[in-house]
Amino acid sequence: MKADIHPDYREVVFQDVTSDFKFLTRSTLAASAKETIKWEDGNEYPLIKVEVSSATHPFYTGQNKIVDTSGRIDKFKRRYAK
Repeated sequence: MKADIHPDYREVVFQDVTSDFKFLTRSTLAASAKETIKWEDGNEYPLIKVEVSSATHPFYTGQNKIVDTSGRIDKFKRRYAK
């Protein structure tokens, strides 16, 4: 393997902005994080905010929830409401 071509793989905190659910894991996205957060162990980690996680995804929660981004559902209903 070539040296120094792989991204840095380190601890990152992911936060579901819908439910404020947070979890610590490892990722290569640490370099793109703009914020940091102090975790339960007292260390500071990069923070990546996500829209959907296992705490809010319908497959894991069993609840049907429609995520409408920029009115796509309304646009679809208007187009095919003949």
